[in-house]
Amino acid sequence: MSYLAEKHAPNAASVSSAEVGRERKIPLALAAKLLSQLATARLTLGTTGPGGGYRLARAPGKIQLAEIVSLFERGMDEFPCPFGPGWCGSGAPCPLHDEFLKLEQNGRLFLEQTTLEVFAKKTSECGEG
Repeated sequence: MSYLAEKHAPNAASVSSAEVGRERKIPLALAAKLLSQLATARLTLGTTGPGGGYRLARAPGKIQLAEIVSLFERGMDEFPCPFGPGWCGSGAPCPLHDEFLKLEQNGRLFLEQTTLEVFAKKTSECGEG
C-alpha cells in the first residue's frame, strides 16, 4: 500500500504485483496475494490483462492505516497479559496492566489518525534520493 501511495496520481498507470514485490523486496506470490486481499477489501482496484495491475481505490489521505492493519492482524478480544495467562482477569491485574492498555490505545489511535498520505510524500522529504 505504501508503494501504491507513492505512485498515486489521478491518471497514474496501474502497478503490477511484480513491480510491488521487486520494489518492496518481497516474493511475487506474496505481493500478489496481499494486493488481491486488499482489492477484496476495496482498498485497491485491480485490473487484469496487458497494462493491468493495482491502484489505490481512494486517495492516500482517505485510507487510514487502521483499515489496512485490521485486514492482517489476528483478532484479540483483549490485550494479552505480559505475565502470561492467569494473571489479569483472575484477581488483581498484573503490575504492567494499565501501561499495556495505554500502549494498545495509543497504537490504535495512531493507526486511526494516520493515513497513507505519509507515504505519498516525495522520498526526498525523508532524506533519501
